[in-house]
Amino acid sequence: MNDMTLRHGEEKVMLELSLKEAMALAAGVRFNNDLRIAAEARKKVRKTIETMLLPETGKIHYQLLEA
Repeated sequence: MNDMTLRHGEEKVMLELSLKEAMALAAGVRFNNDLRIAAEARKKVRKTIETMLLPETGKIHYQLLEA
């Protein structure tokens, strides 16, 4: 990963996390009543990063679909 150069490496990433999600990601806090909080927060971060790095993945090219 050290040799990899990111084209968007210095751009800012904006996403919305709840306080619980941020705590789970930043400090590793676990919430016993909902164990999925950290997993959902990681999904949000991954989706945001994928959208920045691979912007074409969310688009459907209808001309390539066959009827």
